[in-house]
Amino acid sequence: MADGGGFDPGRRRVLFGRRRAERPALRPPWARAHDFTDLCTRCGACEAACAETIIVKGDGGFPTVDFRRGECTFCGACADACPQPIFDRTTRAWTAAPAVGRGCLTRAGVICQTCRDICPENAFSFVLVPHAAPRPVLDATRCTGCGACVSACPGEAITMEVRHGA
Repeated sequence: MADGGGFDPGRRRVLFGRRRAERPALRPPWARAHDFTDLCTRCGACEAACAETIIVKGDGGFPTVDFRRGECTFCGACADACPQPIFDRTTRAWTAAPAVGRGCLTRAGVICQTCRDICPENAFSFVLVPHAAPRPVLDATRCTGCGACVSACPGEAITMEVRHGA
């Protein structure tokens, strides 16, 4: 709370007994992250406008994207519905990309290619691994960050991570 009036997630973590910083919240597409919590009134307009129902109330009531509910179609309804100057549709929708974690079924020897099959951009390919199931590899240049792979993953091993400086 540098300015004395903003939302400070660090203080919230202390109050709720969480010591480690959680992953940064993924805001709706085109949201200006640097001043989002200062400008957002938590009115719920973006949440109500989301046809995919992936925008939900997050920490402090601020809208976040929950890809476990589905994918983003980048329709722009959330940005259009917001009465505040929070969204900038002249920029990239967001700097998030999927990360495949240790829970990936291929690590247990199960042949699974659900992420590749569901990805509308064909951003996943699989590499052969000696004496193991082929492992997923993400082509970041093809990935739009839509999150289709997150909810489809049967091992719940894929998360979306905010990339800084992207």
